[in-house]
Parts: sequence; structure tokens; C-alpha cells
Amino acid sequence: MLAETVCSAVSAAGLGIAAIAAYRRRFLAATRIAAYALVPLGLVMTGAVEWTAFSPVAWAGFGVLGVAWLLFATGRAVERRRAGRRAQPDAVAPAASAPSLGAGSAAPRRPAGKSAPKSASKSGPAPADDFSDIEAILKKHGI
Repeated sequence: MLAETVCSAVSAAGLGIAAIAAYRRRFLAATRIAAYALVPLGLVMTGAVEWTAFSPVAWAGFGVLGVAWLLFATGRAVERRRAGRRAQPDAVAPAASAPSLGAGSAAPRRPAGKSAPKSASKSGPAPADDFSDIEAILKKHGI
């Protein structure tokens, strides 16, 4: 009798916490908390805590355990789907993570088939190229 009361109280408290989480618009956490909260209630109803003969209440307990399992599965599926959405490469602009300077030089990148102009001096970039990296950053941010 005491075990049934404790399990019922734990389930009621867990469902209350799940309701608070849902009120705060944390539906995934609320689903997970509700699933955990329904397990003790389902065990009491099936008679696993204090075994009794099978009755309609016991079958309803199996139904509650099934609902808890369904909530677990739904929560995991939504969690995986959200994780897949965050990992999409289209979420970031293709050149957003590329450095504005070339590998070891201040000159802008050129396509693979094109070579550098032969008139460029070896002492450094031309004065017009001084702000090319700043211009690239401003263009990347739409300014």
C-alpha cells in the first residue's frame, strides 16, 4: 500500500514538472519528463509493485506503460530530426567560414586554372589591393 502511494506521488510530481516545462515551451523536455513520470504509475497499475491478479486496472497499467514508451520514442525521433536539421551545410553561406586572405599571401584567391599576373611585383601587394580583404569581409556581411 505504501509503495503504491509513493509511486503515485512520484508520478503526479513528475507530471506537474512536465506541465511546467510545457508551459515554458520546452516541449521536448516535457515529453521526456512525462514519459519518466508515467513509468511508476504504470508499474503500480500492472501490479508489478505489489502483484495482484490481472484485472482491468492491470491492463490499463500496460496501456500507461505503452504510452510512456511511445512518448520516449517520439521524443527521441524529434531530437534526432532536430539534430539533423542543425547539421545541414546549407545553413551557413559557402564562403562564410573561408578566410579572407589566401594561404600565406595577402592577394585574393584566384580560380585554379588562372595564374597570377606577370606584372605583379615581388615586394608586396599593389596599393589597390591593400583593402581587398576588408572589402571581402564587408561584402560577406552585406555592407
